[in-house]
Amino acid sequence: MTLSPTSSGSRCAVASEVAARNLALLPDVPFDETECEIDWAGPVDLPLGDETAVQAACGIMHVHGRAVGRPTPLAVDYASATAGVLAAQGVLAARIARARGLELRRVRTSVSQAALLAVSQYLAAATTDDPEEPAPAGKPDLCSSDGVRFEIETLDALDWLRFWSVLDADPAAVRRGWRPFQQRFATATCALPAALQETAASRTFIAIAETATATGVSVLPVRDRPGHPADVPAWHITSMPEGEVRPSTRPGALPLEGLVVVESTRRVQGPVAGHVLRLLGAEVVRIEPPGGDPMRGIPPMAGDCSARFSALNAGKRVVELDLKSAAGRRGVHELVADADVFLHNWAPGKAEQLGLDACDLARSRPGLVHAWASGWGAEFGEDPPLGTDFLVQAHSGLAAAIGPDGAAPRPSLMTLTDVVGGLVCAQGVLAALLNRLLTRRGARVDSSLFSAAGVIPRARRTSRGPLRTADGCLLLEAESWAQAAAALAPGAGPEGVEARCADEPTAAVQESLRTAGIHATAVCTDLRALAADPRFGRALGSAAHAFPLAPWEFS
Repeated sequence: MTLSPTSSGSRCAVASEVAARNLALLPDVPFDETECEIDWAGPVDLPLGDETAVQAACGIMHVHGRAVGRPTPLAVDYASATAGVLAAQGVLAARIARARGLELRRVRTSVSQAALLAVSQYLAAATTDDPEEPAPAGKPDLCSSDGVRFEIETLDALDWLRFWSVLDADPAAVRRGWRPFQQRFATATCALPAALQETAASRTFIAIAETATATGVSVLPVRDRPGHPADVPAWHITSMPEGEVRPSTRPGALPLEGLVVVESTRRVQGPVAGHVLRLLGAEVVRIEPPGGDPMRGIPPMAGDCSARFSALNAGKRVVELDLKSAAGRRGVHELVADADVFLHNWAPGKAEQLGLDACDLARSRPGLVHAWASGWGAEFGEDPPLGTDFLVQAHSGLAAAIGPDGAAPRPSLMTLTDVVGGLVCAQGVLAALLNRLLTRRGARVDSSLFSAAGVIPRARRTSRGPLRTADGCLLLEAESWAQAAAALAPGAGPEGVEARCADEPTAAVQESLRTAGIHATAVCTDLRALAADPRFGRALGSAAHAFPLAPWEFS
């Protein structure tokens, strides 16, 4: 992969390193003939020059900060790492296109487009004609009597009730807590009743963990060191036995045009993977249970479909099958017989139980790419805890890396690993499709939320939080604070800057700083306003809600 000057040196260095590291998972495939350009702003018409500015302008600070009631930066290069995965996807897609007869030798993406993709569900929910009411700020802070911070997870209201009841929690608090807990994936906030946190603080961690095991709830301690599961590859390919592989059709304008992906996925991680493959040109056929995916009906609605669901599943063709029935499983084989990829994020062992694992489906479609996007991969063996975003953040050390210095480790309630997990799954699929073109073999692709967490570098950035203004927030570059103090509040220091900014509108403070030669980035505090901002017009589309456009340009 040849990196253009706009991504060399210190500019977009993290994104470039992530892209190169992920492409190195295919050591025998040359990528030198593909030029990859990664910049900060891309089609966003703003002077963005670093990770923090992108997080501020493109909504990450806003969504991550909902839990504490103010825009808050992630202390890791999350948007840059995400852009690195997008860049690697683009390079693989261009290489696939050339193998299929379409001459594509240059791909371009940006950190801003990666950031917008990361907030796409929240953006959709904020820009419907029926936007949701803001949820109150709040973040679970569960700590046992012996000082162990922990995260809990269950997708079942009865298990939630049993868990807290065994711990003798106040029944009214247990009932009130379920809704914010259940919705935290969607709202990025979770105002749990204080009584539940008090109950946790009255029990040892061993007692809490034993109660969780007895009631079907998953509990994991939050690691207090950032760590880095670097020895876990983002994805892993296992080649299938040789078989007859049908020749690939020539693509149209997009690298995967003419290829078919069948997906049976839920929630975020799996649908993100299918969404990315669709943006690259594949036809995606989505298997849903009879009556449709229940997530379709969860407000806020965009027409007759959930806005969040639409953000990741619009444009996919839907086939309803009951996988518990023999007829439904035959239907999967029939769909796969004309497909190139089968993608799922089922629970461990379910594919084998249904007779729909890689070997089973290869009998219906030799050369099939069978992709499993799991929660934990092999991290916990055959009986893992629930593999969901916040548990993965806690166990992987990511939760300890994202907060400011000195802060207690807590997961972000923005779905960080769900998004990157879907992206690395899609990248693994692209790698397997390229491998199939070169070797005539199908493959099984394994990726996980845990492996995705390892993609995000743990080097922490230290910076002041955004400045409050009379109508919003501004982000100053770290090295500009002294100069800003001299321009806005001579002799008063940082406190004077904060007081001056609090009394003036964002635009007025920006103009004062601009006059003094200082750049400040306005922080997004309203995703609906972001979608209406003409400076984002080339990066976002709009239908029943706003959505990020495909984050690559090929030539």
